[in-house]
Amino acid sequence: MRNWIVVLTILWMTGRAMGVAAQNDFCSTGNKCVQAGEKLNFKVYYNLSAIWVAAGEANFTTKQESLNGKPVFHITGEGATYTSYDWIFRVRDKYETYVDVETLLPLKFIRNVDEGGYKFTNNVTFDQEQRKAYSNKKTFDVPKCVQDVLSTIYYARNIDYSKYKPGAKIPFSMFLDDQVYNLYIRYVGKEKVKTKYGTFNAIKIAPLLIKGTIFEGGEKMTVWVSDDDNHIPVRVDSPILVGSIKVDMMGYSNLRYPLSSLIKKR
Repeated sequence: MRNWIVVLTILWMTGRAMGVAAQNDFCSTGNKCVQAGEKLNFKVYYNLSAIWVAAGEANFTTKQESLNGKPVFHITGEGATYTSYDWIFRVRDKYETYVDVETLLPLKFIRNVDEGGYKFTNNVTFDQEQRKAYSNKKTFDVPKCVQDVLSTIYYARNIDYSKYKPGAKIPFSMFLDDQVYNLYIRYVGKEKVKTKYGTFNAIKIAPLLIKGTIFEGGEKMTVWVSDDDNHIPVRVDSPILVGSIKVDMMGYSNLRYPLSSLIKKR
């Protein structure tokens, strides 16, 4: 399972979009959900032939630091397969983003991939005012309010879904692997969802994906976000080219608001 944190990130809210230009509605979104000290834990399950297997975990932490004299959230996402799954495909990935405390726009992104013997490191610096990204000693033009693959999660949590009607598309731009992707989230509506952690009142969203090395094409992925002021992802379901994946939130600490969307814990 390649790109563990990328998989989780894309699973919960993104994918390459077809025929949609990013309108950067995100530029008007400030930080209302995230605070220093927050921790989130997810379990990733893989299904093949109707058998669900716990394949690994992903953990996300948020710390407040200073970058070039500016207050930032240093957000880290780490993903790893369980040792019992390592013989199939061993993963030890770490992603880091440094985002402005108020706007949540990324200033620096670090990616360290260790997957099945393949290792890769990438450092990106963003100049949001000049709309530039500096990666691998190259300079790239990027759209206004561009995101990286990890900052996207935290930025999207601050979307006010109450402004949208079911079926609406919410576009944005992301810089990954020295390319700009125009992406969007489709707001589906609200419903209750039962996870391995518990039952939640949730906001249901879906990305449009094109067929690639992991995902099938179309809007087959479904994501449920807590319907409270935290907007944390609580369940993701998605088919992949071989089998399917399920991601459940299994632990949290120091959320900015009470997790009032939780109806009943298992």
